[in-house]
Amino acid sequence: MLFGKNIVITGVASGIGARTAELASQLGANVYGIDINQPKYPIGTFIEGNLATVDGVQSIIDALPNEIDALCNVAGVSGDSGADITLRINFFGLKLLSEGLTAKMHTGASIVNVASIAGYGWRANTQRASAIATTSGFPEDMSSFLAKNDVPNDLGYPISKEALLVWTQLASQESLFKNKGIRVNAVSPGPVQTPIMNEFRAVLGNARVDADIAKVGRAATPSDIAPTICFLCSDGSRWINGHNLATDGGLEAVVNKELLEL
Repeated sequence: MLFGKNIVITGVASGIGARTAELASQLGANVYGIDINQPKYPIGTFIEGNLATVDGVQSIIDALPNEIDALCNVAGVSGDSGADITLRINFFGLKLLSEGLTAKMHTGASIVNVASIAGYGWRANTQRASAIATTSGFPEDMSSFLAKNDVPNDLGYPISKEALLVWTQLASQESLFKNKGIRVNAVSPGPVQTPIMNEFRAVLGNARVDADIAKVGRAATPSDIAPTICFLCSDGSRWINGHNLATDGGLEAVVNKELLEL
């Protein structure tokens, strides 16, 4: 399905990123894996990189080849270190990397953003999510930016995902991507058994995580999410653009039923 495609995947040292890199390789892709940590197992071409700074993002862009067919923005943090670093990695660095790589991407390439069911509230917080999503580069003064946009330190994770879901839709219609036919989509998992699951429990609370798991019967595994990401990298998804694909075992449907009283 991905034979011969050059696919860049961030967050390859563990969890969803590691499994996506493994599966993409099995499907014939040439994988370029990005992470701040060294992967435990060989994953295509590995490039150590830091998404939290402008210089870090530019170093990643410079290290990557031309003729990229897909970018999978998988890397992310749980929010347990505060809103500043969470928004830097989960949104601003991701966005800057995506924009900067367009010059090296094929016409008709694909960008896949790993969002979350935690970003479900973007519709109720459209003004804040849009303000973050339309910010260029990294804010010069992150503390002032967070205060101005009402981003509490303990809510960095859901707010970063709300902004990412809004930006996914906006980017799909921006000339930077649209003029090259680059599709921009998102995947939103629910709870996933990854190495940072305990951090999510600390940030979101055991009650919230356990309730979400109970609604669909079990937590996902990285192997449940990776095939969807790979599908969105493939030509089989060439007419999907600006879409958020809930890959959550039906959790969003349960939430819609409850909140909208369907």
